[in-house]
Amino acid sequence: MSRSSGQAMETGTSRRINKREFISRAARRSGLSIKTMSQAHQALMGELIDSVAGGDVVVLNGFGRFYRQDHKGHKVRFGKESVSDYSVLKFSASRSVNRSLDACHGVLDGITETRREFAVV
Repeated sequence: MSRSSGQAMETGTSRRINKREFISRAARRSGLSIKTMSQAHQALMGELIDSVAGGDVVVLNGFGRFYRQDHKGHKVRFGKESVSDYSVLKFSASRSVNRSLDACHGVLDGITETRREFAVV
């Protein structure tokens, strides 16, 4: 399977869900309007990025943790430019989330849409 630039490698026959569809599904699940859910999504993502950029580790019990990982700059082998130091946002899923995905893997073969609910404590 080939990867195009800027696109994460997908597994199997899974399809990508864009931001609009994700917000629409979350709004339908919660019973909130799409506008309200969109505002909540924007606020959550903004707070997550600001917190991690400030050096905090954001831990959502039962889901996972988000943290900042710093990388050292390096010289490009065949170019005259060098890459400066940079940071990336990392996510580590909790064991319960990973187990939920593994448990559903066999059940989901051939099913196109499934509801999975995660309790965030």
